[in-house]
Amino acid sequence: MTKPVETKFKRVETKYVVEKENLSALLADLKEYLVEDDYPTSTISNIYFDTEEFDVIQDALAKKNRREKIRMRTYLESPKSDSQVFLEVKEKDEQGVGHKYRTLATAQTITQLLTAGIAHPELEDAELVGEITRLRKRYGNALKPRMYIYYDRYSLKEKKSIKGYPYSKIRVTIDQNLIYQDEDVSLFRGKEGYPLLDQDSVIMEIKAPGEKPQWLQEILDKHDLVEQKFSKYSCAYHKSQGLDYQPRNKEMRGSLHV
Repeated sequence: MTKPVETKFKRVETKYVVEKENLSALLADLKEYLVEDDYPTSTISNIYFDTEEFDVIQDALAKKNRREKIRMRTYLESPKSDSQVFLEVKEKDEQGVGHKYRTLATAQTITQLLTAGIAHPELEDAELVGEITRLRKRYGNALKPRMYIYYDRYSLKEKKSIKGYPYSKIRVTIDQNLIYQDEDVSLFRGKEGYPLLDQDSVIMEIKAPGEKPQWLQEILDKHDLVEQKFSKYSCAYHKSQGLDYQPRNKEMRGSLHV
């Protein structure tokens, strides 16, 4: 039986920069409590939709509205215009909890909705289509494919039975080989671009419904890992504009990273 596609997510996401030379030891500790996901390895290609002047990401950096990000995502190695891909809108509420809404459609259908406001019958999620319509209106109907970001992902999920600890639905992902491209942005031109991160580093992301369990915090402390303020799209935007961007410890003030 095919696993149903989740369309709504509500979770706390925390990110950490890990040196590749330390990754094996970290994974060994994590695998005491985690197992590989149903599809543990994947390639992820994203197209972020924005205006020519990057108004969407600039609003997010200024913490305006709900810090939305609008993207098309695929896990396919070589997607086509008629491939089924995800349309996703990510937001953050006042408590900093992330919300993600998504639906499946062809890349062509999603692009037509975002750029021209054409809602094909294939798009069955009327609520998400309405949200896109609202966002298009806010940005003067000027959304376009503005940034391509690609990376390789390794995914782990929490074991359902851990002695002494309740099940917390923890997921951990490791992203590496991150690249971005802001010219001739397309899912179909191949994995070409510029490095988003130091090649000796990876991004580890923890996705949890609430506070991290004790066992996980103890592993983070053991490996001296501190939560970072890091956004792939924000990083790509800064780099594309010739601006400095470095992951920063979460407790550091004055950061515009989202």
